Amino acid sequence: MESIFNFDISIFAQTAGYIGISFIIFAESGLFFGFFLPGDSLLFTAGLLASNGYFNIFLIILLVFISAILGDQIGYWFGKKVGPKIFTREDSFWFQKKHIFRAENFYKKYGKKTIILARFIPIVRTFAPILAGVGSMSYKTFVIYNIIGGFLWGVGVTLLGYFLGEIIPDAEKYLLPIIAIIIFLSILPPIISFAKEKMK
Repeated sequence: MESIFNFDISIFAQTAGYIGISFIIFAESGLFFGFFLPGDSLLFTAGLLASNGYFNIFLIILLVFISAILGDQIGYWFGKKVGPKIFTREDSFWFQKKHIFRAENFYKKYGKKTIILARFIPIVRTFAPILAGVGSMSYKTFVIYNIIGGFLWGVGVTLLGYFLGEIIPDAEKYLLPIIAIIIFLSILPPIISFAKEKMK
């Protein structure tokens, strides 16, 4: 199967298995060092592999759903505990303040809906729950939006891969261009937002 920079995400997903995939989704959803992990492409690939019998689709969507929700929960409580200190934290390999400010601007623009919308935008989805905790969003409100976002993203993207694999014969052969499209669609919103700001 084709790979990106010699990194075959299909082989990686099969090697990681249920536990590995669950941990990656958990980490990218709320641990600030998880922003670089391939959440979207991993979910889609897991669904595609499930259509070929490598995973049980019901088990994989249950695990990623739970992992996505728990990850955001940890992010929220981390933000709640650390609070404003996070804005003065020194940059490191695992932490960049620019990601916090990017998520903050997104949060200011979309408010509570950020918890849902950010799920589909790399980096922002990692820091959005942290900002919700920093901004003292009502925990009840956060939980509701967290569950909705975790379902739409975790279950939705995985099922997209699964049904595509069911419909298109040998869909795994087209995995590379499909992932490229997913990545492009993921970064499109911030690009449009940036362009609009420049025009203003």
